[in-house]
Amino acid sequence: MTSVPIATLMAERWSPRAYDESAAVSPEQVRALLEAARWAPSFGNTQPARYLVGARGTPSFDAILATLNSGNRAWAHRASLLLIGVMVPTNEKGDVPYAEYGLGLASENLVLQAVELGLIAHQMAGFSPEAVSAAFSLPEDVVPKVAIAVGSPAEPDVLEEDWRIEREKADRVRLPLAEFAFTDQWGKPAL
Repeated sequence: MTSVPIATLMAERWSPRAYDESAAVSPEQVRALLEAARWAPSFGNTQPARYLVGARGTPSFDAILATLNSGNRAWAHRASLLLIGVMVPTNEKGDVPYAEYGLGLASENLVLQAVELGLIAHQMAGFSPEAVSAAFSLPEDVVPKVAIAVGSPAEPDVLEEDWRIEREKADRVRLPLAEFAFTDQWGKPAL
């Protein structure tokens, strides 16, 4: 529920955990997701975002799944696609300013493209960056920052446990604008 209408892609974006394990993401859809991420803004066009990609049934999917914490593995194994967003914090000119921010922008583009394609996506912090680095032989300065599950939605009951099902069905909530945007001084609502 928004205080005014917002763009449909943003209004429809959410982070479900109930994935249809029989669905697949096509190669064209994977390309569209990555192309959307590639065209995200970045400081000075430094493009610090990179992605490790694993489609279900591939060794890369299994390797990414193995790096997730047990809570995320409990549902993410049903996703059609698992990705790890990694940050390249340096280039030939030296340190890349705002590299983490650039990866965040790219990942949001990827997630919004998923919505456009009729897919769902869930970003996760619950994974082992060290395990990702080892599994994918990442260069020392490349930093895994986010795991992302992509696929098609399923009914919440695939989550099996009552608390997981209820969490999936719960209303999406956000801070009210009065607690989100300030003017003149901290805590004075802008709207």
